[in-house]
Amino acid sequence: MGTPSDRAPLAERVEELLAGGGPLPIVAAGDPVLRRGTEPYDGQLGPALLARFVEALRITMRAAPGVGLAAPQVGVPLRIAVIEDPAPVPEEVRLARGRVPQPFRVLVNPAYEPVGGTRAAFFEGCLSVPGWQAVVARPAEVRLTGQDEHGHTVDEVFSGWPARIVQHETDHLDGVLYLDRAESRSLSSNRAVTERWAQPTPEEAARALGFDLP
Repeated sequence: MGTPSDRAPLAERVEELLAGGGPLPIVAAGDPVLRRGTEPYDGQLGPALLARFVEALRITMRAAPGVGLAAPQVGVPLRIAVIEDPAPVPEEVRLARGRVPQPFRVLVNPAYEPVGGTRAAFFEGCLSVPGWQAVVARPAEVRLTGQDEHGHTVDEVFSGWPARIVQHETDHLDGVLYLDRAESRSLSSNRAVTERWAQPTPEEAARALGFDLP
């Protein structure tokens, strides 16, 4: 645990960030905060400030809108992320991608490891890389460990689209963007994805754009 003086600068920065109210500005790719990694959360914000910060992350994620948001995406280098996915998708998409609703959750100091060797590839986007999507092959099932905002232990297996979300957000905490893991030939504008590659799976995109799927 750090001393109060160690924690003060970061707490002060978060207080300043929250002073503006409303959704927080989302940091775009190219900002070093997205690449430096994060420090583990060990009480730097204190319970009350942590609760306010978590609520600000929730408001910002929903306003974007997105299904996850990590602290570095609002300029805070702490190992904290939030996820939530109402999964408003057609049945064929739900079945192909394993996309099921996820309630709002806070991930503190999360880490993941693959469960089994199966990988799944789908188009993926990021609030810090607006306007673009690319196909990313990820483990289809992962074990996530860490804590929640109350310090309770999290040790849970995620599969399908929820597994993709927790991997994406945890990667942010390690300074990794989804583009680092993407098939570069699949990079497409949001418009192109909507007009050409909205199929439940990216097989057609892989054939047309010339990249391999796992």
